[in-house]
Amino acid sequence: MSDTQSARVADAKQNNWLDRYAPEWLKPYGRLARWDRPIPVGLLFWPCAWGIGLAAVAYPEYGFGWWAAILMVVGALLMRGAGCTFNDIVDRDIDAKVARTRSRPIPSGQVTALEATYFLVAQALLGSVILFQFNRFTVWAGVASLVLIAIYPFMKRVTWWPQLFLGLAFSYGAILGWTSQTGGLGWPPVLLYAGAILWVIGYDTIYALQDVEDDALVGVKSTARLFGDNVRPVVAGFYAGAFVLWNIASLMVGGSWIFAVFSLVAAGVLAWQLLTLDATEPGNAKLRFDSNHYVGVVLTLALMADWVW
Repeated sequence: MSDTQSARVADAKQNNWLDRYAPEWLKPYGRLARWDRPIPVGLLFWPCAWGIGLAAVAYPEYGFGWWAAILMVVGALLMRGAGCTFNDIVDRDIDAKVARTRSRPIPSGQVTALEATYFLVAQALLGSVILFQFNRFTVWAGVASLVLIAIYPFMKRVTWWPQLFLGLAFSYGAILGWTSQTGGLGWPPVLLYAGAILWVIGYDTIYALQDVEDDALVGVKSTARLFGDNVRPVVAGFYAGAFVLWNIASLMVGGSWIFAVFSLVAAGVLAWQLLTLDATEPGNAKLRFDSNHYVGVVLTLALMADWVW
């Protein structure tokens, strides 16, 4: 087995672009930032796009903020990478005890915690460059979100609800997307944000099903462990709440039947996840987690279609 193959992270897709094309010195850092797994970058970005789209529906004369969306794609890549790097620094001892994560760069010895810290700072600085392209309200809102990012890795040690704190951080783009276009807040983006939080709790509970046995052994808490055999109906409740809040937010800004119809497609994806979920089947939970990317795409297109209409 080659050094590259042996260094590959266990839960990353085989022969991903990072392993195939990146120079050897960059691969451990790319693995820290999860460049080999792009789906969650989208999951961080889609709430940003929803916030921009909701503002376009509310203020059609503003149009859809394409430049803001481009900046937020880059920002999502950088901040997701920074968040994952920080998470791996904090969790390095736990990761070494969990089968799915012990091959990550720090516990496997590909990089040291100090090297990872330098990489974290570099990503955060680049992310700040992106953030300062926006209006003052959005800049301060973005700075405030750093508190959520900072506390998230510690939550699995103190509460059964770390997925709630991930939702607070990962959904924050709904606020930033709206404020980047309007320069202020309002109830519609707050409800959009709340719906996104419920969505994240649901899909990350499904993701956490992959680690319930190891988490129980090392004492890590999660909603997957908390809900136990009731994961499916509880997550269904979170998804239903998200669906309702998204539609209320749309109605509050004058959204039409277009968003309501498109959102049913997203609801269908969420229903499929739960109807076919089987935590005992390898890869089943991960595939259903990944399908949330399509929920983000559909709702973004729904808002854009409503704006055009």
